[in-house]
Amino acid sequence: MKDRKLPQGYKPLLTIYETQKAIDLGNRLFADKLSGALRLHRVSAPLFVSVASGLNDDLNGVERAVDFDINGVEDRAAVIHSLAKWKRFALKRYQFQPGEGLYTNMNAIRRDEDLDSLHSAYVDQWDWEKIITREERHIDYLKQTVRSIVGALAETQSFLWTVFPQLCVLPAVSTEIAFITAQELEDLFPDKTSKEREDAFVKDHPTTFLIGIGGKLRSGHPHDGRAPDYDDWDLNGDLLVWDSVGSRSFEVSSMGIRVDEESLARQLKLAGCENRRELPFHKMLLNGELPLTMGGGIGQSRVSMLLLGKAHIGEVQSSLWDEANLAAAEAAGITLL
Repeated sequence: MKDRKLPQGYKPLLTIYETQKAIDLGNRLFADKLSGALRLHRVSAPLFVSVASGLNDDLNGVERAVDFDINGVEDRAAVIHSLAKWKRFALKRYQFQPGEGLYTNMNAIRRDEDLDSLHSAYVDQWDWEKIITREERHIDYLKQTVRSIVGALAETQSFLWTVFPQLCVLPAVSTEIAFITAQELEDLFPDKTSKEREDAFVKDHPTTFLIGIGGKLRSGHPHDGRAPDYDDWDLNGDLLVWDSVGSRSFEVSSMGIRVDEESLARQLKLAGCENRRELPFHKMLLNGELPLTMGGGIGQSRVSMLLLGKAHIGEVQSSLWDEANLAAAEAAGITLL
């Protein structure tokens, strides 16, 4: 377990029924704001893909996908970890044009997640992807997109306050974004762990975008793991916010400009995964047959925790929990869905 500590004296601002209403309203409003800001169209997405397709993501490279057979289908199916590769493939199949993109409600199972008040085996997020031009593959375009997402969050919070005024005691989502690279953060706090660095910085910069996740830093270690075959490690990042209820930082979105032919080849080599070059998705990308894109995932439950002032992710989603988490929640007076 990563963190079993729960805030003392915590009282939810909404009843369970009000919470359900607020989740529904907030999710619908944020999806509208996001799609409008980034020119995204909603599409349906798979819950599972063929294992042999190479479309499933490996996240940090150690998580096991839930896989199973389907009657009459030769390939085994795997429940998705995320849709990063599938979305890029879909943009080509659906004939989207530069500047246009898609989003979907993604649900996944991450069986190897360390369960705590922020992490569940059940994942729900808005997955989005859009086509960009070669000229837009730079850090300023990434920052511009981050500002649009944060703006959508702030507008959603503002509306929720009009419907549920009891939420007004929460801090407003700051639209003043601190951009910092993982290397700069390591240089600031060389003796801290990655999570400790995030907490130390985000406490003073409540909306932070941390750039450059996946590649090794000067310490010889990456800030965090990231699969080598979707984000460009030099052009990606995590959107971090300060959780005033739990007095900690947490990630609400992982996103980035995706690998092109050159960065994919380089990162596969660095990660020791060059065997993936023979998978269908990777062959298409290396041959220049897929569009240049950027995209990410935005955690629905994390956003609900932030906007509704919740202490435990189990207050905004229904999942399965181990005995230690159940006991900690009960001791803190927290009702898990």
